[in-house]
Amino acid sequence: MAMTFEDELAGMDMLKILKMCLVHDLGEAIHGDIPAVEKSQHPDKSEQEKTDLLHLTRSLDEQQRAGILALWQEYEDATSPEAKAVKALDKLETILQHNQGINPPDFDYEFNLAYGQKHTSADPLFALMRSILDEGTRQRIADRDDSAE
Repeated sequence: MAMTFEDELAGMDMLKILKMCLVHDLGEAIHGDIPAVEKSQHPDKSEQEKTDLLHLTRSLDEQQRAGILALWQEYEDATSPEAKAVKALDKLETILQHNQGINPPDFDYEFNLAYGQKHTSADPLFALMRSILDEGTRQRIADRDDSAE
């Protein structure tokens, strides 16, 4: 998604964005990702990811390791325009997966309508993308309700 919207992200450091896109999921390589709908049940998710990231980068020299950890932390804290953009794209991509993927019959699509709002509402590009995805979510809800009747 970051590459697709590169022109709209003009003025941001695209290399940093792409690195952050890669690094932010690296901590999930060992223990896996937690589905968005279950994240509230795992308050230690960030700590586990950081521990796993430290493990994965243990053989790197200190400068490389520090650079990767700094990018990961910047993403976690959303402290830069690039981190905020990656955070928003990550939330939007999750909603897109929910809308286009195969989910259990009882999947809570209403979850999508609230998920990541604080990260997707601050920028006009992400707010527009969000409105399109929210419409897709509402359609999934309507389709589910129609098939239940």
